[in-house]
Amino acid sequence: MTGLTDERDLMDRCAGGDREAYANLYTAYLSALMKYMFLFTKSRELSEEIVQDVFVKIWEKKEGLLTVHSFQAYIFKTAKNQLLDHMRKEQSQSRFFTLSGPFEEACEEQADDNLIYGQYYQLAQDAINLLPEKRREVFELKTREELSLDEIAERLAISKSVVKKQLYAATGFVKDYLRKHGEITADVVIFMYFLLPI
Repeated sequence: MTGLTDERDLMDRCAGGDREAYANLYTAYLSALMKYMFLFTKSRELSEEIVQDVFVKIWEKKEGLLTVHSFQAYIFKTAKNQLLDHMRKEQSQSRFFTLSGPFEEACEEQADDNLIYGQYYQLAQDAINLLPEKRREVFELKTREELSLDEIAERLAISKSVVKKQLYAATGFVKDYLRKHGEITADVVIFMYFLLPI
């Protein structure tokens, strides 16, 4: 793929049911998605399964590509959601088969997990709210709207280098805030990864 124009053309053709365009998008992003997924699953087989689900979902909802600005951002967001869905299912199945206590204990455990994640999410929001206004705006455009650095620079009429500096400073501040105000566990590291940009 030689540029955004080509990618735009492939998305438009794919949205119209062009399987060749879909195959080109698949080929262009398969390797990157596999590497991304393997970071979390540590399993090639499971990574392949989730990535295939991602591409199936994109084909099933191909008409929506007409309104997608960046296929890269779109497909990685879809991949992230698929991975989170898988993690939730795995967690639920594990509890179902290994739980030794009564059903009430399972409900309490789920409630505790929800409370913990809710607390960390609130901590993150507290940290974000402490950021200077411009830095907070850059951070939220990246994490909530998932804009690229170029898109943020254009939206705010600032240089890409300034965007990078502001994003780096904001990310460091929020992560440090979470470390200082909450016990860091493996689950929280995963939570931080999906909340914050790398």
